[in-house]
Formats: sequence, structure tokens, C-alpha cells
Amino acid sequence: MHDLIGAVRERVPGAEVRAAFLDHCAPSLPQVLSALDGEATAVVLPLLLTAAYHSKSDIPAQLAAAGSGRTVVAGTLGPHPLLLDALERRLREAGVSADDRAKTSVVLAAAGSSDPAANATIAAVAARWQAARGWQAVVPAYATGSPGPRPDEAVRSLRAAGAGRVVVATYLLAPGYFADKIRNGAAAGGADAVSGVLGAAPEVAEIVVERYRDALEAAQPQSIVAGAQ
Repeated sequence: MHDLIGAVRERVPGAEVRAAFLDHCAPSLPQVLSALDGEATAVVLPLLLTAAYHSKSDIPAQLAAAGSGRTVVAGTLGPHPLLLDALERRLREAGVSADDRAKTSVVLAAAGSSDPAANATIAAVAARWQAARGWQAVVPAYATGSPGPRPDEAVRSLRAAGAGRVVVATYLLAPGYFADKIRNGAAAGGADAVSGVLGAAPEVAEIVVERYRDALEAAQPQSIVAGAQ
């Protein structure tokens, strides 16, 4: 996350960019907001790939706890066309050639959510990716197993349907518990390759900057607070 935020700083040198975390790590969003100039307006930008519990519940609750009225909340990073470029960048790094798209099936592996709308977004991204880039197939899978299938199940299902090469694209921002589950599931299912997390890919940094600038329509901020899970 700090690598990504560093890439964002390089792209918006006139803005103050700070990291905040919703869970597990300091500083929290209220802590960061309390340290800002009380007269400043901040853009709170969720480093999340879908709009789900964290963006719909956690961030509003933390903003309420902070008692800060001078904030503008930007949209989540996904869905966005540049995320397809970032996914393909990571697949190339894992040894998957774009020349083999027509003979390669992809499992788009996300964390999974209790929010059906978030899972539907992942399924829509998979369908859009297949239609736009010419992969043999792109199917969604979820590390939590909800709503299903898990990555290993998706790999086996594609094999059973006659797919030749099957690779797993990790649709997460950062390494950790879910990334480990996806990698282990890919190995258990017999995937030919599994990509790394999106991390500080240039495309992700560009999306952050775009979301920030979109939020400027609502206010002219002096700070960006990037909130990660």
C-alpha cells in the first residue's frame, strides 16, 4: 500500500497524500483526519476494488467517529478499464503470453464478499475481460468460497470443459491472507500459472489519481487520505 501511495505522490506532487487503514494496522482513518489542518478539505479515497462492506459501512462509520465534516469520499478503484491492463501486466510477469490468449482460459480470483452486488461486479469484470481481450474464457472465483466457486474448483471446472492452458489472475491489491488462499487454491487445482497481486502497478496508481480528480468536482481538497483494508 505504501508503494502504491508513493506512486500516487509522484503523479500529484501538489497534493498531500497520506495512508490510513481500516483494520489491523495504524494509523486509522480518524487518526489521520485528526492530524490534518482543521480548515482543510480531504478526499478520502477507498483503496478497494469493489464497492462492498468496507466502502458502504466501515468508511462512513469511521468518518462519523472522526467527526470531520470537511471530507469528500471518492469512488472505489473498480471497476475500471485500466484494471484489465494491470491484470494482464501481472499475468505477463507470471509468464503468460498475450499471444496465447485464444488458447488460454483465465480464472479471475477475487476475495469474495457477503454483498451480492460486489460479487456481481467481479462476474461482470470477468465477462468484460473475455469479450474485450480475446481470452478463450474468463470466469470468476472467490477465495472465501462465497458465492463460489473457489479458485481450485474453477480451474478444475475449466479443465473438465476441455480447456487447455488455465491460469489464475489474482484480483487483489495487496499480499496477505486472501492472496495466499488464491495461490494455494491455484496450485491445488493444477493451474499453469498464477499472477501476483496488483499492488503498485502503474495502472492502479493512474486510477487513484483519476478518482481523486473526479472528486474535485465536489470540492477543492488540500489532502488525499488513501484508506486501505
